[in-house]
Amino acid sequence: MIEIVFLLSLAFIWLLFASFQDIKDNEVANWISLSLIVFALGFRFFYGLFSSAGFGLFYQGLVGVGIFFILGNLFYYSKLFAGGDAKLLIALGAIIPLSESFVQNIFYMLYFLLLFFFAGAFYGIITSLFLLSRNLKGFKKEFKKRFKVMKNVIYLNVFFALFLIVLGLSEISFLFLGVLILAMPFLYLYAKSVDEACCIKSVPVSKLEYGDWLYEDVKIPVKRKSKNKKSKFVRATWEGLSEEDIKLLNKKFKKNKKIKIRQGIAFVPAMLIGFALFVIFFFLTVFF
Repeated sequence: MIEIVFLLSLAFIWLLFASFQDIKDNEVANWISLSLIVFALGFRFFYGLFSSAGFGLFYQGLVGVGIFFILGNLFYYSKLFAGGDAKLLIALGAIIPLSESFVQNIFYMLYFLLLFFFAGAFYGIITSLFLLSRNLKGFKKEFKKRFKVMKNVIYLNVFFALFLIVLGLSEISFLFLGVLILAMPFLYLYAKSVDEACCIKSVPVSKLEYGDWLYEDVKIPVKRKSKNKKSKFVRATWEGLSEEDIKLLNKKFKKNKKIKIRQGIAFVPAMLIGFALFVIFFFLTVFF
């Protein structure tokens, strides 16, 4: 049990530090995730080397990193996670397998992911409400604009959802499905409206930082005397601005020229909350 307490404590300290950095700088340094993997796997290896239990715990840690590597990349390329969040999730793969049983560890991983997504949903709602309160007028305007564009789809969706809810009077599964379908377009409108109205800001080119997300592609001005008249762009990508992009923008634009960037929500605190819930769940299942 001491080895499990050590691994959980290690992850909690690392997540706490990563949360502070994410809130402060809106990014998580690579060394945090890499060092957590090294320390966790290193501890598992030496524990197996000097204990009678063998290397089972170490092997399960390697498997956990492999599984979470796949999940982290899946979430990253589907644009659910930023790069730092995905790497931190991969690092937790070295922590979550707390048993020498592969089947048991699969359940631990599933429980962690469920608790993490639950915490993430709650955290996202609270954070978005805070952002919304800072620009309520802009949110209302954006919501109305998007509703007008999507109103035909929404009306059709509401009709179908109400039909399922009526069917749910005799079969409960239809009721849950109907409520879910009814809520989906409004949740989408809410999320997109908060994003557009509350998460976009203009910053001078001189204050752009590595990893900043451009709101839209930026066209680079071409000199009139230039032989190459082909337009060049700095693309708005999920990876954010590179150092080369920032140098190019500073070279081609005046320092007070403002560029629109998208501010992401610090999401590592949700991972910390989800992990804390997992720890509580784990000890409840062990002792009760």
